[in-house]
Amino acid sequence: MAQELRGAPVANALTEALSGRVAALKEQGITPTLAIIRVGERDDDLSYERGALKRAEKLGVEVRQFVLAADCTQEELIAAIDEVNQDSSIHGCLMFRPLPKTLDEQAACSALSPAKDVDCITEGSLYGVFANQPKGFPPCTAAACLELLDYYGYDLTGARVIVVGRSLVIGKPVSIMLQAKNATVTMCHTRTRDLAAECSKAEIVVVAAGHIGTLGADAVAPGQVVIDVGINWDDEAGKLVGDVAYDECEPIVKAITPVPGGVGSVTTAVLCKHVIEAAERTVAG
Repeated sequence: MAQELRGAPVANALTEALSGRVAALKEQGITPTLAIIRVGERDDDLSYERGALKRAEKLGVEVRQFVLAADCTQEELIAAIDEVNQDSSIHGCLMFRPLPKTLDEQAACSALSPAKDVDCITEGSLYGVFANQPKGFPPCTAAACLELLDYYGYDLTGARVIVVGRSLVIGKPVSIMLQAKNATVTMCHTRTRDLAAECSKAEIVVVAAGHIGTLGADAVAPGQVVIDVGINWDDEAGKLVGDVAYDECEPIVKAITPVPGGVGSVTTAVLCKHVIEAAERTVAG
C-alpha cells in the first residue's frame, strides 16, 4: 500500500510557521491583506474561495472580496483591479481564472500591479520564476507541489522527475521550480509519444494535464512518488477526481497524493504565505 501524501498536515505546518510572522507584522500596525477578484459564480472558484477564507482566518490575514457579475464589462473588471492597485493596505491579489470569454484575460492580468500578484498571473512574476529571481511570486499550486514534497522528506537533488502538462499555470513553472531544486526534469504532455513508457522511468511524476485518467497502471512503477495536481468532476463516479487513476496506481507506487485532500489542501496556505511575504516586502521597502 502506498503512502498517502495528504495536504492537511503540510498546510497546518505552514500555518504554524507563518503565524509568528503575521504577529510581527501586526505589532508594526500592518495586517496582511488579500484581495479576491471573482467574476461570476463558478463552483470551483467558490470552493477555492471558501478554503482561502478559512485559511486566512486561521492566520489572521484579512480578505476583501471584489465580486463581479458574470456578464460584467472589461471596464468594470479593470476598475476593480485598479482599486486593488491603488489601495496600499492591500498586499496581494488573487483573481480567479479562467475569466468569461467576453473578457480579455491577458489585459486583465497585465493590469494588476506585479507587486500584488501573489499567484503569478503577470509577466513580471513569470519572469521571476523562469529566471529563478525573487520577483513576484510563483503560482500557488506549483509552489504547493514543492511544499508537499519537502514536508514528506523527498530530496529533489538529482531526482528524475516527469512533469505531465505544459501550461503556464502549472506545468511550465513547476518544471522550472523543480530544476531550481536540482531535479532533472522532463516535460511531457498528452501528445507525448508513449507517455506511459516515459512516466514509468521517473522517480517522481507530477501530473497536471487536466484530463481524467491521464495516468493509469501502465504509466507507473514501484518506488515512484506521484503528485496529482488535477481536479476534475467525474460525472460517472459523481465525485471529484484527479488526472491519475488512483485506484489503479496506488497499489503500485511508493507514495501518491489523493484528490481531493492532496495538493489543493496546501494551495490556500501557500496563497496566504505569499500575501504575508508581500506585506513584509512593503516593510522592507
